This record gives sequence, C-alpha cells and structure tokens, in this order.
Amino acid sequence: MDLQTLIIPLAAGIAALAGGALGFVLARKTAAATLAAAETAAKTLVEAANKESAALTTAAKREADTLRKAAIVDGKDALRNEIEQFDREAREKVEEHREREKKLQQREEDVNRVRQRIEKKEEDLDRRNDDIVRAREKIDAELATLAQKRGDLEKVLEKTAQMTVEEARKELLSRIEERAKLDAAKVAREIEENAKANVQNEVQKILALAVNRYAGEYVAERTVTVVPIPDDQMKGRIIGREGRNIRTFEMITGVDLIVDDTPDHVVISCHNPLRREIARLTLLRLIEDGRIQPGRIEEIYHGVTQNTEKEIRDAGQQAVFDLGLQGLHPELVRIMGMNKFRTSYSQNVLLHSSEVGFICGIMAAELGLDQALARRCGFLHDIGKAIDHEFEGSHQKIGGELCKKFGEVEDVVRAVAEHHDDPPATIFGVLVQAADTLSAARPGARRETVTNYIKRMEDLERIATLHPEVNRAFAVQSGRELRVMLDAERTTDDAAYHIAKSVAAQIEAELTYPGQIKVTVLRELRASAFAK
Repeated sequence: MDLQTLIIPLAAGIAALAGGALGFVLARKTAAATLAAAETAAKTLVEAANKESAALTTAAKREADTLRKAAIVDGKDALRNEIEQFDREAREKVEEHREREKKLQQREEDVNRVRQRIEKKEEDLDRRNDDIVRAREKIDAELATLAQKRGDLEKVLEKTAQMTVEEARKELLSRIEERAKLDAAKVAREIEENAKANVQNEVQKILALAVNRYAGEYVAERTVTVVPIPDDQMKGRIIGREGRNIRTFEMITGVDLIVDDTPDHVVISCHNPLRREIARLTLLRLIEDGRIQPGRIEEIYHGVTQNTEKEIRDAGQQAVFDLGLQGLHPELVRIMGMNKFRTSYSQNVLLHSSEVGFICGIMAAELGLDQALARRCGFLHDIGKAIDHEFEGSHQKIGGELCKKFGEVEDVVRAVAEHHDDPPATIFGVLVQAADTLSAARPGARRETVTNYIKRMEDLERIATLHPEVNRAFAVQSGRELRVMLDAERTTDDAAYHIAKSVAAQIEAELTYPGQIKVTVLRELRASAFAK
C-alpha cells in the first residue's frame, strides 16, 4: 500500500470531522444547553481523530518506508538477475562467435590446401601434356618411317615370294586361323581335364535322368509276356468269381496278371524272367485244361515249377558238357541254366556265354595258355545276369562274388569281375572281354541287321578319313569304338585332341546308333637314323 492511498482516507476522515465540528457549532446555536457537552465531545473526537490520524500517518510512513525498501531490494535483485542473464548470453555469443571463427579459419586452410593440390596437378598435367605432344610427334615420325619401310618390304616380298599383298594376307590369316584352332583345342583340353576331376556327380545325374527318361519304354518292352487266349470269355474265367482266381494266380506265381479290354490276349508283368516264364507256362496249361480254380492253379504251378527247374539244370549241364568243363559246382550250373530265360539285346545269355567260352578257349590255345581255364572264365562271365534282379550291384560284381562263394579259382573270379573294365588287369580278363565283344558283334547275334551293321562301320571310318591329317581309321568292338591313326609329322598333340572332338561331333550329327561311340585318336612319331 502506497502513501497516497493512506492519505486519501485520512483526508476524508478529517473532512468528516470538520463537518461534524461545523454541525456542532450550528447545533450549539440551536441547542445551547448541549453546547458544553458537544464541545467536550468535539474536543474528544478531535483529539481522538488527531491521535488516530497521527497513528495512521506514522503507520503509513512506516509501511511506505518498508515498501520502498522492499521495492528497492526487489529492483536490485531483478536488475542483478537481468545483468547476469545478459552476461551469460553475451559470453555464449562470444564463444559461438569464436567457434565460428575457428571453423571459418579451418575451412580457409582446407581450401588453401585443395587449391595448392589443384595447382600442383595442373602443373603435372601441363607437363604430361607436353610429354604426350612430344611423344605423339615422335610416334608420327616413326609411323611415317615404318610406313615407308613397310612399303619397301612389301615390294621386296612381292619380288621374292612372287605373291601379292592380298595373297600374303590370306596366307597369314590362314596360319593365324590354324594356330587359333590349335590354341582353342589346347584350352578345351585343359578345361576338360579340369572338369574330369569333378565330373562324377554330373555324370551320375545325367545317367539318372537318362534312366528315368527311358525306363518306361524299356520296362514295357522287357518285363512283360503276352499270352494268347482263345476268346474273351476266357478272361472272365481267369479272373474268377470276385477275382479269386487272378488273386490266387498272382500270389502263387509272384507276377502281375493284366486283364484289360485288349482282345485275345492277357499280359504277364514281372522283372524276373524265370518267374515270368513259369507263370506263362502255368497260364497256358490252365487255359488248355479249362479248370481254372485256386486249387488247380496251385497244382499246375507246382508241376510247371518242377519241370522248369529240371529244364534249367538240364540246360546248364548240357552247356557244361558241350564246353568240356569239369568240377563246376552244381549251384553254378543251375544258375547258368537260368540264363536260358534271360536275353541281352535279344541275344540269349546262355548261348552267348557258351559262345564266349568257346572263343576264349580258341584264343587261349593259340596263345599257349590254359584252354580249359579260359573256357571256364568265358562261360561264367555273365552268370551274374541270372540273379542281378535279386542282388545289388552290377552283373560282373555279382558274378565274381558267386564264383568266389562256390570255390572257383582266383583267375576265374577276377576275369568274371573285371570283364567290363578298361583294360582288365589279367590276361584271362582280356580274353573274356575280347570274346564277349566278338560274340556280341557277330552280325545277327543281336537285333541289328547285317546291312545296317556294315553300313554303320563304313560310315564311321568314312567320317574319320575326311580329315586330311588322318592316315587310317578302324571301327572296332562292333562299332562302339573308332580308332583314328594320324600323321605324326603333320599334327601335334593339341591337334589330335581337336580332331577327336571334331570326329565325335560329326558322328553325332550324321549317324544314328545305340549307346555311345568312343573316338580314340593315335599319334605316333617314329624316328630312325643310320650309323655309318
């Protein structure tokens, strides 16, 4: 509260007291009786008013002094705070200004360094440009000199070689092309040699895909036997009431009997050729007998099985007798007899084995080797084919294990196990491989006709001799391998590799043949000299 606020009520009070006094005087005139009392009261009031006014004035002054002091103190604090805030802001701005000056100074130094580097590079570029200009002038001068010398040399060459520039260019291009071909053949050879290290997985994949692609056709052709029936009514009798006859037949024989809408025949399907043959004979006897029922099926099946087993043993013993083999284990004889019902490329395996045995014996006799042992190796070489559907592994591996199991000598075991190796490790293995090839390559032995066989052999040799570097060519192993003889003086090892690839590609493009044909290129250099 300020002084003016206190004085105004005080003045109003004083004015009110003055008004009361004036009223009192006027009242005294009208009421003299009460004048003395009024005067006394007025004095009392005045004194009280004066005291109160003095007290109020003192209090107001005191409060005003207090307020003034407080205001002065507050003003000083506020001013001090403002001064301190201003100082802080000023210091911060000074620091910020200093930081900016430092950054500007740093940037200026960076710009100066960059400018110096640019000036140095410009000086280097100027020097290089001068060097390039001088080098270009020098090269132009040398090119002019070389052009003049080239013209002189071309004239000399034309006179010396009696060839024009165009003819020389063609000759040079021809030599460059030949050299490029040889270099390409060398690179291809290196690539193929590097690929052979990791080719096994890819080969297995390709073979698996090929087997998957052609398995259906092969299985449909090689694992079924067609049995003729007199009429379609016989199909119902073969199936029987609710299919009991066909179920019994399949369960006993171990084959699948397919009876469909195809007229006048049914199909027997099984991978085992012996089971398929027993099932065929059983079905033919049932059709002939006419009494097709579960009991009769089992009776005829046992009879056919006994006859077939006897036929197997007789066939094996007859082959052993024809070859003059002694001491062969009876189980090996029986297993070889089973090959009577096995074919390979339409060639009967038992007859093929007998042929191989005879050929091995003849070659062994000419070479002065044990003839009986050679016939034994040749006869048993495909024994694994009789049971290759029952065991895992290739037929030569199965055959070697069988021979070892039933006491054959080591030469026989190894010859049977390795007759498809290239090359075999023993002399008898070589004889068996050669005799096997001769028996299979005999025209008419397999499904290929003599005319096609001869034509394919001639075509193979013709394709090889089209290359001027080739001296002679021979188709061997019934056309499964082509051996090409090169002129060693006109070719190199890389050129031989290139010719092998070229001949193989031409065979693939022009001929149709089963399996694959191996092209072997031989380059032999024979050097001779005379001592005088």
